[in-house]
Amino acid sequence: MVFHLTSVRRLAALAATALSTLVLHAPSVQASPSVFPTGVTRYDPQKAYNSFVLFSGSDGHTHLIDMNGHEVHRWDKSGFPAKYVDPALVDDQKGVVGLQLSEIPGDGTHKIPGAVAGFRDRTFGYVDWSGKTLWEWGTQAPGGNARQHHDWVRLADGGTLLLANQNRNIPGGAKPVLDDVIYNIGPDGHIRWTWKAGDHLKEFGFTPAQLALVLHAENPDYLHFNDMQLVGPNHWEQEGDKRFAPDNIIVDSREANFIAILNPDTGKVVWRLGPNLPPRGRKDSPAPFPVNQFVGQHDAHLIAQGLPGAGNILVFDNQGEAGYPAHPLQVAAGSRILEINPVSNQVVWSYTGQNSGGAPWSFYSSFISSVDRLPNGNTLIDEGMNGRFFQVTPTGEIVWEYVSPYTGEAPTTGEGHPTRSNWVYRIQPVPYNWAPDGTPHTEAALTTPPAP
Repeated sequence: MVFHLTSVRRLAALAATALSTLVLHAPSVQASPSVFPTGVTRYDPQKAYNSFVLFSGSDGHTHLIDMNGHEVHRWDKSGFPAKYVDPALVDDQKGVVGLQLSEIPGDGTHKIPGAVAGFRDRTFGYVDWSGKTLWEWGTQAPGGNARQHHDWVRLADGGTLLLANQNRNIPGGAKPVLDDVIYNIGPDGHIRWTWKAGDHLKEFGFTPAQLALVLHAENPDYLHFNDMQLVGPNHWEQEGDKRFAPDNIIVDSREANFIAILNPDTGKVVWRLGPNLPPRGRKDSPAPFPVNQFVGQHDAHLIAQGLPGAGNILVFDNQGEAGYPAHPLQVAAGSRILEINPVSNQVVWSYTGQNSGGAPWSFYSSFISSVDRLPNGNTLIDEGMNGRFFQVTPTGEIVWEYVSPYTGEAPTTGEGHPTRSNWVYRIQPVPYNWAPDGTPHTEAALTTPPAP
């Protein structure tokens, strides 16, 4: 038999403690251990920041859970990523999320590890709490498919920014590529402008030798943008640094190891970090220290105003294989969270598995994953390839941990048979008051049993 800590959906069960979520399941044929705990594995309500958490699971559904791992709501569609919409941007309506609403039939449009459906998005849209579609876009896109991937942004005027793909020839390229593009779409579905990464390669900091490798990359997804967000209000811009204008757009390239900020009015790169940084030694110095080489990073964004560290860049440094030429995977690899002052390029705070008393590889995801700063100063981390979410204090104490029980087809296939995984691309903390009034949640402490 396989033991799982799972969530339950009935409202009556939400009053139970986290320990009551331990239930028996019949064995399944998969490559995971025969005994594997899922759901909430530890939780200190006094030290954690308490909220809902939103994510699309490997099962193809989008889940809203509370701190005890109870599923308080589910949407039958997934997102790449699923994110909640601020009610202020949708006429104060609560419970609105953005999701992928339909897929391109067949296969072959996704080129790299990621969501099974993540590169087959036909239409993207917003749905309400009941799952009713409020706005849908994609058939108006070039080629009749949105091909949205990795990120999207709801705009204050009712429009939407979409990060998408186009198959195209880039200037100087050896063959057609899967280029990253950004669409600014009006509320009426009209594309107001389009930005294409392949038209800006000389702005990304490549050496001539690197640019030659980029133009002749074997992987069609040669840049693989995995992040696109508004810079947002920040003290740098308020102090006169226009590179950080709130309407500028921050992106990051997994394959090429750079983070950049774009001016949407000119299309030009106005700030950049990477791709060529000082090599990382065997061990980082205590913060602050000059930022060194991140590899295959995800979810770079400015910490929002009002949060501890506001204005700094927070990024999940996967330390996966990436770059031109590629930085190889290390034998004793571990991922890092980096908080970077974007003016001094100093790391002002970092997290590795060693900060929680583990080996470097005790925290590791070579692809996908995300990170968020929380109002109480904690940091919420999605160790994506392992479907593990956890919250750490500034000193590295783990005060909440959850392992997704939702499995599905893995990004790679097995030897003649399907493989399964609980991987999760990105998660998002969600304020309790975002959900419709009366949505229940529990906050029962759960102490990890002592090691035998």
